[in-house]
Amino acid sequence: MISLFVAVVLCWTFIVFLISPFYKKTKEQGFIEVLGFDSLIEEQPTKLNFQFINKDAYLKNNEIQQIWVIKHSSKKATVFSPICPHLGCRYNWNSNIKKFVCPCHVSIFTRTGEVVSGPAPRPLDTLPSKIENGTLYVKWEEFKPGLSKKIEIYAFSIN
Repeated sequence: MISLFVAVVLCWTFIVFLISPFYKKTKEQGFIEVLGFDSLIEEQPTKLNFQFINKDAYLKNNEIQQIWVIKHSSKKATVFSPICPHLGCRYNWNSNIKKFVCPCHVSIFTRTGEVVSGPAPRPLDTLPSKIENGTLYVKWEEFKPGLSKKIEIYAFSIN
């Protein structure tokens, strides 16, 4: 009887230990500093990189992500995910036509992220951001492509 109790307690503890990281994915997120904001030209879409440590269960990976930033002033900016909402390709800014263009299926977006043409089902995805003391901070999030609604599939946590 005692050995059965010990076996159940040990098995339960081991199972909880194994599966708990998958349930610890939290919505609590931290903002990450993005370098180079102060030197951006106002109203000019610019691609910036930022780095963070992604914790997934027991694994920690150093990741570098890109974002598109439009600086409106030293206290205001719009930050776009670089991922096209159609099928998840990476789009670019075309300075000749002054539009964002996805090379995969030629979705075209305005500087404000609105769809001009192509198969993209929604505008470009914006990311939460804030500016403190002239420094831009952003939360990295990813959304399901191909849907008309913005549905989060991933948000990183710094905890």
